Amino acid sequence: MKNVVTTRNNEAIQNFPVVNKLLNHPLAGLLFLPLRVWLGYQWLTAGLHKLETPGWIQTGTALQGFWQKAIAIPTTGNPPISFAWYRTFLQFLLNTGSYTWFAKLISVGEFLVGIALILGLFTGIAAFFGGFMNWNFMMAGSASVNPLYLAIAILLVVAWKVSGYFGLDYFLIPWSGTLYSQNSEPTQQVPSRAPQAAGD
Repeated sequence: MKNVVTTRNNEAIQNFPVVNKLLNHPLAGLLFLPLRVWLGYQWLTAGLHKLETPGWIQTGTALQGFWQKAIAIPTTGNPPISFAWYRTFLQFLLNTGSYTWFAKLISVGEFLVGIALILGLFTGIAAFFGGFMNWNFMMAGSASVNPLYLAIAILLVVAWKVSGYFGLDYFLIPWSGTLYSQNSEPTQQVPSRAPQAAGD
């Protein structure tokens, strides 16, 4: 099937053939396989480290310190956070003590994203949540490896149909598609009345 985009002038524009193959051909999964496994390993090790650290998995003080550093406004230079609304959001989480449970959520989330990416388990969804964490880390002023991780995550999300082909998605995507189609209710069409002849 050809992918097309219709413009305002009703002109159909076809995607480049190489783009269609990268996003749809099963063998393209071989290109995404090393990226997927590598990124999954990074998330897995990061999650395991946090799960073994009391400041993350028990008290949440590690995340508390990260947020406090992020919202700090230095006397000289630019603050870590560029957007005031995000600083207000983190301040609210600090004031409510949300770091106690948020740190656990991040630790478990990183671990699960890593497992899912390595196994090719709903790769697009796992990559999305991993990229969302990267985005939040960057919004809090921590660049580090996050831009690279986010770029790879976006690739895996865009190519979700094939990025997990050499993994559990080989079985899960067709199964989930079949399950969805079975649970979807058929569209009911209301029959239109035939126009009556004059005088009826």
